Amino acid sequence: MAASPDGAWSVVLDPDGGRADLAVLAALQRVGVAVTRSALAKAFAAGQVRTGGVPLRPAALVQRPLVVEVALVPVAPLRAEPEHIALVIVHEDADLIVIDKPAGMPVHAGPGHDRGTLVNAVLGHLGVGADALPVLAGNDATRPGIVHRLDKDTSGLLVVAKHAAAQEHLAAQFRTHTIERAYLGIVHGVPSWEAMHVETGHGRDPADRRRFSGDVGGRRAITDAAVQTRLYGAAVVRFTLHTGRTHQIRMHARRLGHPILGDTLYGHVPADPRVRAAVADLPRHALHAALLGFVHPDGRRLAWTSPLPDELAAIVDALAP
Repeated sequence: MAASPDGAWSVVLDPDGGRADLAVLAALQRVGVAVTRSALAKAFAAGQVRTGGVPLRPAALVQRPLVVEVALVPVAPLRAEPEHIALVIVHEDADLIVIDKPAGMPVHAGPGHDRGTLVNAVLGHLGVGADALPVLAGNDATRPGIVHRLDKDTSGLLVVAKHAAAQEHLAAQFRTHTIERAYLGIVHGVPSWEAMHVETGHGRDPADRRRFSGDVGGRRAITDAAVQTRLYGAAVVRFTLHTGRTHQIRMHARRLGHPILGDTLYGHVPADPRVRAAVADLPRHALHAALLGFVHPDGRRLAWTSPLPDELAAIVDALAP
């Protein structure tokens, strides 16, 4: 593979009978070209993925060797803009804001969602632009004030810093794992155990790059799980984080054999009709950040709790034993 004079990439696809879009993505990533699925999809849609000068369909099957020219569509840099979006604020002072985030709201902008994020809402609430809040080293301009994050479909407590000193003070506690965090998850099946300590690796699952696995990667992921309530075909489990890896609880719940209900990436559709009916209308996974505690920049130790939101409490009621 090589870059042509006009900046396009030339790639040879092997005739493995697979889809063209997957073959092109794999070929680009193999040689270190930074490309996402969404960016490549835009290039296909714009007719910028061609073979013999003819646009290639993403679903075309590669049944003979193909030389393909790929010109990635330039993407405008994402930028955080203020929006007037309602927030549930459980604490606010001159240093920070603690927010009870709803499920479905991304924390910051990313491919496919540059509006409607928690960052947009915080900027709108404060009446400031993105430049008014600090950005941690290693982050980009889409994450002003952000110290940690929750998955889009995880609800619950999250802290945002208002100035650099507060952000670094909080970030140091996350780095040393002295932040107090606990989540409530409704899991599939009733555990036979009362409590479990889970310590694994953490890396991209080679079978599905959207997912993480405890069997790969050099980083450690550590979680304590304790059954809080046993239900019919399910249970409410309290997960206490000792590290903060991406998808950590969802990955560990799957590893324990009790994935989070509603988790389409790490779980499965319940076979039991009563459990399946209880989650049929759930548009998210059943995971909620219920406890957040830390040392405030002024030296006080503070903590907040958040009850299960209505849609998760309804599942608990529906599956009462």
